Amino acid sequence: MTLSSVAAAPAGSRAGPALRLDRLVKRYGERRALDGLSLSLAPGCFVALLGPNGAGKSTLFQVLTGLFVADEGEVEVAGCSLRHDAVAALRHIGVVFQQMSLDLDLSVERNLRFHADLHGLPRALAGERLRAGCQALGLEKDLARPVRELSGGNRRKVELVRALLHQPRVLLMDEPTVGLDPKSRRDLLAAIRADITARASTVLWATHLVEEAEAADRVLVLHRGRLLADGTPAEVTATLGGRTLEEAFIGATQS
Repeated sequence: MTLSSVAAAPAGSRAGPALRLDRLVKRYGERRALDGLSLSLAPGCFVALLGPNGAGKSTLFQVLTGLFVADEGEVEVAGCSLRHDAVAALRHIGVVFQQMSLDLDLSVERNLRFHADLHGLPRALAGERLRAGCQALGLEKDLARPVRELSGGNRRKVELVRALLHQPRVLLMDEPTVGLDPKSRRDLLAAIRADITARASTVLWATHLVEEAEAADRVLVLHRGRLLADGTPAEVTATLGGRTLEEAFIGATQS
């Protein structure tokens, strides 16, 4: 059973891009954290957003989730404008933030049900989805446990189940494996791949770890708010010039 195997919502048209950015700009004073960023992500794709610290990855995620408003440019999620119809656009987004955002004193189930209530999911459907998601990630015995009793890896799994409860078209993962052990990283990546296969969801996975980017279908290299390269890991390596993706990435972003 996958995270999305219970009562999947109608997919609707998948002809257009899942996520589209057009000349996106976000300023902090005189500095442009995002500098005319444009890209389009197709459904059913695992995309790594690779960049050093300070590249603009977290700023982009804050704009995409409505926490910040872009100074210029447009964002469309599943064809819905974030600027003109934010409620509709954000309905199609799920997110796992870099910093853990669960209530440590609530049980796993209560954390998940609170999120389901925010999205207006019927109680019975929410229960089915959260149990299926927890079972898929080996958390079914932890539903009644306070989150503070879980390991870091299992807390991340709970956040992933939560992000997928409303079955978003686009899943944003902001450096989600920081501090996790290798097995937890592997489990998280496997769960993401399973959701892409099951629902043709689109995953934008922000990271500064080259080995995670090497496992992606597509790599976007962000540096100082600008897109330096876009393509498969092999194509990005060739574009930036290097024997390996790591060598190419370091060479292009060290200045």
